[in-house]
Amino acid sequence: MPEISFDNTQLGYIRLFEGLTGARVKDCLEAEDKIVFVVDPGEVHRAVGPHGALIDRIKTLLKREVQVVEYSDNKEEFLRNLFYPFSPNKVEFSEKGGGLHVTVTVDPAFKARAIGTKGKNLKIVRAVLLRHTDVVSVSVG
Repeated sequence: MPEISFDNTQLGYIRLFEGLTGARVKDCLEAEDKIVFVVDPGEVHRAVGPHGALIDRIKTLLKREVQVVEYSDNKEEFLRNLFYPFSPNKVEFSEKGGGLHVTVTVDPAFKARAIGTKGKNLKIVRAVLLRHTDVVSVSVG
């Protein structure tokens, strides 16, 4: 896994996020039209705030969609956190093309949203995973 580095824009996002929420940011990346904050374990509720108030404020300030994900050293748990809004049922790992592939099974009602328009959500998940794990590809079942 490559060492994570931030540009000045990302550092600004992290300062704003940590300042408003008090949650510790492990990673921040811009993917598609969204800013993803990966927070330390146990920090997601602090980051979101009561009834999502802090996240709503950050979205307004940044004028961007924002996603908060709780980090875990356990790959399966981290995957479940990444897919949390889509109620993941099962996470399966397999070797594929010399790398680790994961298939996440979600409730059929959420499958299209989990993938996103033109695969947007899968691209975001893959970008996060490449920075933190040895998973190289993701699919939704």
